[in-house]
Amino acid sequence: MYKRIIVPTDGSDITAKALEQALALAQELGAKIFAISVKEPFPYSAVSEMQPTPPQEFFDAQERIAQGRLKTVLAAAEKAGVPAEAHSIEALHPWEAIIEHAKRVEADLVVMASHGRRGVQALLLGSETQKVLTHSTIPVLVVR
Repeated sequence: MYKRIIVPTDGSDITAKALEQALALAQELGAKIFAISVKEPFPYSAVSEMQPTPPQEFFDAQERIAQGRLKTVLAAAEKAGVPAEAHSIEALHPWEAIIEHAKRVEADLVVMASHGRRGVQALLLGSETQKVLTHSTIPVLVVR
């Protein structure tokens, strides 16, 4: 069944719920967790020399945040006795990075959180989960 489960994390409480479900599933199936945290690219512009934060400082801060999120996932996986790897990836569109990384690690399931937006709000804001559901060729388990 599922042996390689990818779990995107943004550090939110709802993402923690998705991680719980992924870990429980991994324990039952003897699967491995592949955690991913997507970092924002530097917002370059024509006036980038006027940016309040220099690019390297921005990259370092993004990496620190991503590593903190991933450290939480790795600690939870260790506590649950589930093998895990963690990767931080820079991408403009998190949903694309999630799908590409799932292919790269040959994942057979994506476990993601849904923030539960409905109606016009969901339509206007879009949803990384919805985009993964729409474009992924592997199964996606959505946790609310």
